[in-house]
Amino acid sequence: MLEYSNVAARYGGFTALREISLTVAPGERVAVFGHNGAGKTTLLRCGLGDVGEMDGRVLYNGEPIVPGSVYRNARRGIGFVPQGHNVFRDLSVAQNLAIAGLLHDPGYVSEIYRLFPILAERRPQLAGSLSGGQQQMLALGMALMTRPTILLLDEPTTGLAPVIVQGMLRSLVEINRATGAAIVIVEQNVAATMQMVERALVLKTGRLIFDGPSAKLAAHEDLWSWF
Repeated sequence: MLEYSNVAARYGGFTALREISLTVAPGERVAVFGHNGAGKTTLLRCGLGDVGEMDGRVLYNGEPIVPGSVYRNARRGIGFVPQGHNVFRDLSVAQNLAIAGLLHDPGYVSEIYRLFPILAERRPQLAGSLSGGQQQMLALGMALMTRPTILLLDEPTTGLAPVIVQGMLRSLVEINRATGAAIVIVEQNVAATMQMVERALVLKTGRLIFDGPSAKLAAHEDLWSWF
């Protein structure tokens, strides 16, 4: 589905990724871990074509991801939820979801409300007045309105209370099972995230140092020394 082949990425003179090769299969749940600056966000952005200085290639369903063509790449079925509450703060919940679904199936909003009942309750409320957790649910709902076959999520639980984090991660598993969309999630909450994924990647200074079952990573006695 999403294939990286010898990918290197730079920002000016700084090399963020080096020699990354990996494949995300349809319907797979994958977590990406690593310390700050390890290249996790850059890995996701390369998958969307949002990094201009890139060597190697990224394929989505066998076709190249073209750097600089984020809009076109997203239309092909790649959903991206960046870090932070990326919503239209001055528009209502319903308006945010309607805008996200303009080029797809507006009726799919009923499924979003089923997945996130609180959004159904807050339909007329301005997005900027929602709590942090609710805004993150809305951002995820907006991504789902594009009917993606893969979801790239950059630290979706940042700043959320532990009980909200657990609910968010459970929702991601349900989304994966209900829609079949693959999920690639960058997270700092290692322990909680490893419980909802099947596979884990660990980046260190731009290099892939682990790629395998999440249970195998969890079993490492020196796990926390990696981050």
